[in-house]
Amino acid sequence: MQYRNLGRTGVQVSSLALGAMNFGAIGRTTQDDAIAIVDAALEGGINLIDTADMYSQGESEKLVGTAIAGRRDDIVLATKASMPMGQERNHQGASRRWLVTELDNSLRRLGVDHVDLYQIHRWDPDTSDEETLSALTDLQRAGKIRYFGSSTFPAYRIVEAQWAAREHRLSRYVTEQPSYSILQRGIEAHVLPVTERYGLGVLAWSPLASGWLSGAIREGREFTTNRATMMPERFDTALPANRARLDAVEQLVKIAEEADLTLIQLALGFVTAHPGVTSAIVGPRTVDHLRSQLAAADTVLSADVLDAIDTVVAPGTDLAAHEKHDTPPALLDPALRRR
Repeated sequence: MQYRNLGRTGVQVSSLALGAMNFGAIGRTTQDDAIAIVDAALEGGINLIDTADMYSQGESEKLVGTAIAGRRDDIVLATKASMPMGQERNHQGASRRWLVTELDNSLRRLGVDHVDLYQIHRWDPDTSDEETLSALTDLQRAGKIRYFGSSTFPAYRIVEAQWAAREHRLSRYVTEQPSYSILQRGIEAHVLPVTERYGLGVLAWSPLASGWLSGAIREGREFTTNRATMMPERFDTALPANRARLDAVEQLVKIAEEADLTLIQLALGFVTAHPGVTSAIVGPRTVDHLRSQLAAADTVLSADVLDAIDTVVAPGTDLAAHEKHDTPPALLDPALRRR
């Protein structure tokens, strides 16, 4: 396992991180499963675990908390907030009111007195940077969080938050958690240059592109994945974007075979090769899934292999741009672009 500084914090984290989104109802992962996965992750050298309040509506945090009991100090523990937690309109977002309340809820579910990294899961256009950063700074000073970061922020929002922290003399985001994989490279054009400029650590989620790069999805092969059941439109190979992904996967399989690598090793090695990326977050549902991903812990891709990948998916290109999670609201809601 490789270890890298988490941005400018000086905290050392593993180049592969354990994501716990599949813990609980989403991945049908039980407490025993979660403990076994965490055990295998720690044994494999992973020291960063990432979860969120909304993963199975708090169940993931509870399972993580039980799994890390007795060894919390050996783990860099991260969670997130701002996504809806129930139907109450104020049980979401990045307001001071909600973040203060929901952090206490997360700490209770996790069974800890602090988290190392508290992240805003999605940017909240209804709350000012000053209010959010002020609340996070106060929570940091109270000892409930050590650092805080953002997740899936567009580049301009990352910059605005850095400026707001400086202008109001508040603590700043030290990490960003974007989606990044061989098939979704759009952040190379905007987000990664900004995070590198400001010295943010980058924790890349979905490095296996929701299963497209797991090796299970191939031309002429029937496949069933947890994600395919939840979001069938993302795996309908009759759709042009998915057809493009499938074609790319077939070419990537050949590159991996020529390099004597699995497709998973190629995919994770690609993400962790970028100098702006700190860790790739893997989200296994089983120990076997995790072991296949841990095989990439020390994978270093040669320049020839990286060049070959560039010929399949050009740098800065998203093969499924419509799946981006950082689209400005005005592009999604016509009312916001009409006088």
